[in-house]
Amino acid sequence: MELNFNTDWVKELQSVDFNDPSSWPVPFKGILTFALCIVILIAGYYFIIKDQGVELEQAKVEEQKLKDTFLEKKALAINLEAYKLQMAVAEETFGVLLKQLPNQTEVPDLLIDITQAGLARGLKFDRFEPQNVVNQDFYAEMPVSIIVTGSYHQIGEFVSDIAALPRIVSVDTFRLSRGNPDSGELRMEAVTKTYHYLEE
Repeated sequence: MELNFNTDWVKELQSVDFNDPSSWPVPFKGILTFALCIVILIAGYYFIIKDQGVELEQAKVEEQKLKDTFLEKKALAINLEAYKLQMAVAEETFGVLLKQLPNQTEVPDLLIDITQAGLARGLKFDRFEPQNVVNQDFYAEMPVSIIVTGSYHQIGEFVSDIAALPRIVSVDTFRLSRGNPDSGELRMEAVTKTYHYLEE
């Protein structure tokens, strides 16, 4: 099978003087111009447009983040008065609770109140031993290990009296067991915690 070429075109192509573009045939100039445009477009895409596309995507992500931040701050700004009111109420509540914590000089009186509450209910104290103080953020815990014996009702009323004290006292852990089987007494081993605020 023979391939037939336009010999005139081949001869014309062979006679092209590459040093003189003005003498080039029109079809050759068109092909070369088209190829050059393609190369410029491809180079422009890879060296200019492609990087700008990545930057555009990053800018879109950043824009969305800024919009979200703006909406959050706008919501806070709209509700600023409500937040201020909530803050004032929280500070007032905190102040009331803080007043229920004795200062360091009131702790001995509070310990006396606990023992008097137990004695007033007819309980017998087998142990009343303050433990090491544990400091927290703005207050300190003073655990007190106690062992008392008495009837079920006496122990229940004693725990109720502790809860009714004007200062905060909690019964953290306790264990009930039988004391004297003949008298029907119970024995309560507990750790009560008194609290006092740490003065600056």
